[in-house]
Amino acid sequence: MDSLTQIVLGAACGEAVLGRKIGNRALLFGAIGGTIPDLDVFVGSLLHHNEIDAMLFHRGFMHSILFSILAAFVLGWLVHKLYNSGKRLDTTTQKDWISLFFWSLFTHPILDCFTPYGTQLFAPFSNYRVAFNNIAVADPLYTVPFLICIIVLMFFNRQSNRRRFWLKLGLGISSVYMLLTIFNKLYIDSVFKSSLTEKGISYERFSAQPSIFNNVLWYGIAETNDSYEVGFYSLFDASDQFSEWKTIPKIRDLKPEKYKDIKDLAWFSNDYYNVLTQEDGEFLYNDLRYPLVKTKDGYKSVFNLKLYAVDNRLDMKPFVPEMDDFSFTMSALWERLKGK
Repeated sequence: MDSLTQIVLGAACGEAVLGRKIGNRALLFGAIGGTIPDLDVFVGSLLHHNEIDAMLFHRGFMHSILFSILAAFVLGWLVHKLYNSGKRLDTTTQKDWISLFFWSLFTHPILDCFTPYGTQLFAPFSNYRVAFNNIAVADPLYTVPFLICIIVLMFFNRQSNRRRFWLKLGLGISSVYMLLTIFNKLYIDSVFKSSLTEKGISYERFSAQPSIFNNVLWYGIAETNDSYEVGFYSLFDASDQFSEWKTIPKIRDLKPEKYKDIKDLAWFSNDYYNVLTQEDGEFLYNDLRYPLVKTKDGYKSVFNLKLYAVDNRLDMKPFVPEMDDFSFTMSALWERLKGK
């Protein structure tokens, strides 16, 4: 999920493990631990000159179970060595710090697994991307109550039971909301399947996920032999069917056989993608897993990558979302979210 959410969850883990011993500093170290996996964005740019390789490095090994374990031991040992001195001598143990970093690191990729982006939880042994598709990468209803609880507990003494109460409240509210999104996902899948049957669409597979910033408006995509059928559904809709259907022809102007980079991007997109030739000789890669967004020029794929050939490979230009007017798009999303 987004960085703020991971910071909040990491801080909560730090509080749960070491809050009674070191107070608000546990929140700080937990937040640091919760941030570390996403540093793979910077590590990837350092390791790879090709922008596609750098992008695919994100949510890879640094989001795996193995990394969480190894990094927890290294960071736990290092921080304990630095912290365990002077007045703080023997106030904490190395085990405390290993536990703090393990939970703050491990919960990061676990939380990411619930989003559509996908997480290589089992790297380097498997490149399988775990993606449950039940919550958006940014959802204020998950993050904001959790954040408020963490802020409130900071004002209580580290030994106070009220501090523990606010921690449990934050964890409880966020967990209940996450459980609600899972039930929503199961319900939406059934609605999308029945909608496809109602429209007589013969499909090979389908995927459904919430639109950004909410868990009310959902997007569904079904793959057929020669196209993708996409639709929208709000929990506030009067009908129990998806609507606003769009047919997207399946266009693959570049083949994986010619460029391995297309094969890698297809894996990244779970094979929901198009590649279109542009007038300038470059290529537009549409990742169709993500909801189309409404713009002044109609619906567009928001996750577009601009590719170009170089040295028998493909590279890409910096990613820029396809939204010519952000406020218009957000207003349209809000209106559709309210149901029809």
